[in-house]
Amino acid sequence: MKKQGPKKPDWIRIKLTTGENYTEIKDMMRSKTLHTVCEEARCPNIYECWANRTATFMILGDICTRACRFCAVNTGMPTELDLQEPERVAEAAERMGLRHCVITSVARDDLQDGGASIFAATIHAVRKRLPLCSVEVLIPDFVGNEEALKVVMDAKPDILNHNVETVERLSDRVRAKAKYDRTLELLRRAKTMQPKIPSKSSIMLGVGEEWDEILKTMDDLRAHDVDILTIGQYLQPTPKHLVVEKYYTPEEFALLKEEGLKRGFSHVESGPLVRSSYHAHEQVQSAQKNLVQA
Repeated sequence: MKKQGPKKPDWIRIKLTTGENYTEIKDMMRSKTLHTVCEEARCPNIYECWANRTATFMILGDICTRACRFCAVNTGMPTELDLQEPERVAEAAERMGLRHCVITSVARDDLQDGGASIFAATIHAVRKRLPLCSVEVLIPDFVGNEEALKVVMDAKPDILNHNVETVERLSDRVRAKAKYDRTLELLRRAKTMQPKIPSKSSIMLGVGEEWDEILKTMDDLRAHDVDILTIGQYLQPTPKHLVVEKYYTPEEFALLKEEGLKRGFSHVESGPLVRSSYHAHEQVQSAQKNLVQA
């Protein structure tokens, strides 16, 4: 018999807001053949974010070469590389009037540079059209390719984000091909390459981790100079994915925010529906303010 997780609590509520902004952004994404992680990963905040004219662009197609057990993005053999994609993303960002643009991607282990050159081109394209718009990138691990990371860091995003996702003990079971130590090493290298660029990572809870393991993960991230931390509840996207082991309460998320701030993160976003890019525009402002003060 397939394992059943605990009943979804009342505080896991998604606000449905489908006004003009939501419809306009959805239509624009379709017309420009663009993908968003908001849709592909079934983010619970899509209605709120799109209503507020914020979105996370997903480049390099919509098919991932990995099959992480928590992620709803399609997996398989990717399509050909679209060299015009950076310009279309930039045009969409301009039409949306973005002040903060988040760019992520599927994992493209089939490409020699993992898609790093397309990340860099997208950063440059957005900056050309929107000089005052800050740009955040949420990158894959590029299978540890340091040169690929350098290509992205040389483009100087305003925030470099790479998610650790879970605690060390569960990493191999939860993530496909990604390694806990490799994630920490990428974050360390990014900070070494561009010390003034804030780094960021995210932990999802509810896949079987213990409280002390969460705190140790925070310590590991701080030991690698990570500035921003987001913590959210894992929600099972389909019956084929990992079952939720526990739903953390809002009070527990508040305690974890306190623990993160005590450890020296410049900004901690912690809550049941928090995702890596949730309130991202506020995070970049907080991180930049703390770097100036440091």
